[in-house]
Amino acid sequence: MDFAKLSEERYSVRKFAKTPVEKEKLDRILQAGLNAPTACNNQPQRLLVIRDAAGMEKLRKCTSYTFGAPMALLVCFDKSKSWVRPFDGDNSGLVDASIVATQMMLQAADLGLGTTWVGHFDPVKMAAEFHLPKNFTPAALLPLGYPAADAVKNPLHFKKLPSAEVVFYDDFPG
Repeated sequence: MDFAKLSEERYSVRKFAKTPVEKEKLDRILQAGLNAPTACNNQPQRLLVIRDAAGMEKLRKCTSYTFGAPMALLVCFDKSKSWVRPFDGDNSGLVDASIVATQMMLQAADLGLGTTWVGHFDPVKMAAEFHLPKNFTPAALLPLGYPAADAVKNPLHFKKLPSAEVVFYDDFPG
């Protein structure tokens, strides 16, 4: 699939088939995350593959948004490894983790798999359930699997602002 088609066709899957994800496909998705650019190439992303029943049960204690996926990827960043902008102390870890998650989501779609970005989770419970080190911050959860036969795009998927409301040239108005 070419990129323009992939970016247009990909949607947040909210209903998954029970079919397991093949290791070869999972490996390609993880490699896409490893290939992602990060600030100063510090590579602060830390990826937890949640793939067994016990792990998915722990995950359901942290969020109700697993959508019946057979597995999930928890994208974290290590605050001690992230680049920090010297002007204001902003830590790039969340941006880096977001780039990593996006590349993995696009790779999954290219392989015929579905994901949805879940940010609605309890980070304290997540850290406790999965024994995250204190310097790890969970940034995104990606339920992962094959879309169910009756999975559909959320109606909001089709609602896009006109480009004139979000794209500006040379300066912002006003």
